[in-house]
Amino acid sequence: MNRVSQSHWHALYDHQVIGRGEVFRRPDGRQFLSIDVWHDDAFGRLADAMLSALPRPLYTVVDEREAELTSRWRAAGFDVRRREWECVIPTGPAGPSDVSVVSPEEGPLSDLDRAIRAEVEAGVGWQEMPAEVFSPALDLSAYAVATRSGRYLGLIRVTHVLRRPRIGLIAVRANERRRGVGRALLGHTLGSLHERGIEQASAELNESNTAALALFDGFGARRVGSNLELVLR
Repeated sequence: MNRVSQSHWHALYDHQVIGRGEVFRRPDGRQFLSIDVWHDDAFGRLADAMLSALPRPLYTVVDEREAELTSRWRAAGFDVRRREWECVIPTGPAGPSDVSVVSPEEGPLSDLDRAIRAEVEAGVGWQEMPAEVFSPALDLSAYAVATRSGRYLGLIRVTHVLRRPRIGLIAVRANERRRGVGRALLGHTLGSLHERGIEQASAELNESNTAALALFDGFGARRVGSNLELVLR
C-alpha cells in the first residue's frame, strides 16, 4: 500500500497498481472517499490504509444498484446516512403563475445567494444540502430567478450536460415558501427547455425532502435510480 500524496493512495501487486483511493473535501468541509480496484482484495487494503490515516467522520456515495460495492463500504464500517433519488422530468409548456421568472442581474443574484446560504446554515445546515448548492462563481446563464415587485424571491440553477439538462438547485427565501415560488421556477425552466426542443431534464432529490418530492412529482418526475450517501463516524 502506498500513499502517493495527501489525497491519493495506490494498492500495489508485483509493482503494478491494482487499485486507487482518493479523498476529497467538498465545499461544506466534509471529506468524501472513492476507491477503484482491479483486484477484489485490494478494496479492503485500501480502505484500511485510508481510514487509519484520516479523521472522521468520512463519507462516500454509491449507486444503490451497485450492491457489491455498497457491501464493501458497509464491511469497512460505513452506514447509510441518506438516499437521493435520481429523477427524470418531462418538459412541457409553463402554466400560469402570478410569480415572474426572469434572467438575473449579478448584484441582486449575489445578494439572494448569500441570503439563502445564511438561511440554510441557520436551519437544516449545509450537510443536508446537495453539493450543487455551492457555486464558486455565479454563472448568470445557468440561473433564473423568481421576482415579485422587483424583489428576488428564489432561484433555480440548470447545468447543461450532454445527455440532458440537470436541475442542480431550487432555493426559495424562507419567508416566501409555500407560495408557489418553487413551482413557478420549475415550471418556467421546464417550459423554456420544451421550447428549445428538449424533452427531459434530470435532478437528484433527497428522499426525506417531502416538499421537493411533491413539487417534482407534480411535474411528472419519474424515479430512475438512487444513490446512497454513507458515513463512518
